[in-house]
Amino acid sequence: MFSHYAKLLHEVKSSYFLYLQSLTLLLVTYIDWTLIPYITKLEGLYLPVFMISFFMLLGALDGIVQPLFKHIKIYNIYLFTIVLDIVQISAYVVIDYDIVVFTYLILSIFTIQAVTFEIARIHTVDFMQDEKIELKDYLMLRSFMISIAVVLGSLSAMLFDYMNLELKTILIYCTFLGLIAIVIQYKLYKKFKMKVYQNEIEIVKEKTNLFEKFR
Repeated sequence: MFSHYAKLLHEVKSSYFLYLQSLTLLLVTYIDWTLIPYITKLEGLYLPVFMISFFMLLGALDGIVQPLFKHIKIYNIYLFTIVLDIVQISAYVVIDYDIVVFTYLILSIFTIQAVTFEIARIHTVDFMQDEKIELKDYLMLRSFMISIAVVLGSLSAMLFDYMNLELKTILIYCTFLGLIAIVIQYKLYKKFKMKVYQNEIEIVKEKTNLFEKFR
């Protein structure tokens, strides 16, 4: 098992695109799972069962809403994730003013973020044909990175709780990681945008050549 993942990680290092993808997924998932235990505790304290169920319902809609974004450009998806991360970091300051509003904000962001990454996963498949790694291996690697991030995030939350760190301190730590994630996502946004434009130019050239051929 470890030799297989070692091979996958080696393939990731040889691809700048997959490297950025993996780092983004690892960082964002790690941040979320570091905060989730604290947000879950706040849910139980401040939110009624109706609203908790409502957010669970929204999170389950990703498979239903995905067809609505079938024709969206993938670089716009990553631009949206950047905006979402900025909103999330900005929402951290709300904890000083209203803990209930803070809880609603973070839950909303987590829910939208989960749906967005699922939409991005579907659109990423279109770009795998230019990579050396097989689609099956890529999806396996993606699951591996998510699992690693969840484990590390959960362990971090346990450690922070053992150290009796305040949530505000943890939010500062997550802000630092979030800023790094934004930088990486911006690089992905530029790479995807350039790749989409190049593909569109190639399609136009092929159509022109085909038209010239049958004139």
